[in-house]
Amino acid sequence: MPASPPATLSVLIPCYNESSTIDRTLDAVLAERERLAASGLALQIVAVDDASRDGTYDRLALRAADGGGLIVIARHEENRGKGAAIQTARDLATGDVAIIQDADLEYDPADIGAMVAPILEGLADAVIGTRFGGGGAHRVLYFWHRLGNLGLTLLSNMFTNLNLTDMEVGYKAFSMRAFRLMHLTNPRFGIEPEVVARLSQMGARVYEVPISYHGRTYAEGKKITWRDGVAAFFHIIRAHYSSRAQPRLVPERPAAGERTAQPVT
Repeated sequence: MPASPPATLSVLIPCYNESSTIDRTLDAVLAERERLAASGLALQIVAVDDASRDGTYDRLALRAADGGGLIVIARHEENRGKGAAIQTARDLATGDVAIIQDADLEYDPADIGAMVAPILEGLADAVIGTRFGGGGAHRVLYFWHRLGNLGLTLLSNMFTNLNLTDMEVGYKAFSMRAFRLMHLTNPRFGIEPEVVARLSQMGARVYEVPISYHGRTYAEGKKITWRDGVAAFFHIIRAHYSSRAQPRLVPERPAAGERTAQPVT
């Protein structure tokens, strides 16, 4: 019997004015290629530039031209937000598993293996990273951000009946089957609470994995503000009351003798 083709991991990278970090981000993701391949995972990178004004798309175009088809890129002609960029990337992704990797390197691509492992093991439909779970190195930054995160995570957990510790984290991985089923409508940072709400509403198996976090200051380019935190309150409520739009995820049974990828070690 011929060997089954490897599964593919699509790494989705939404970008906005990240010309100073995008090359390092791509290099760090590509550095994981060999380790992923050893576990039966091929790599695809899907980068979507959200109308950057600093040459980010030019850097992406150069890397895609030299990437041998490994890097797929797209560009929004006007700024639409992180959520819209993720939805565009989802449309272009062809993998079996997907992970969202921010372009600013606040999240370390070395954690990709740990993030996708529960999905590859057949235990999870989605994995949420947590910056507060005793993982790797963490930069110490803003107290009020942490307090706001705790409040929003608690509110989200009350509506979703999940016990997450870091709902607002940007590092999230999915089986592509669950990801494509997700009813996503929020074009901006409200995508984070909406994703969590949709996972709960579809009945997905959700795991949480500790990750390292190298946060940026506003002077270094951090974009999310207190206004996004206030808006997240309303996004949580809105996602709850639009639950009927989210289909349920029907459990999938692997075919007899089907080969699956192994956890990345």
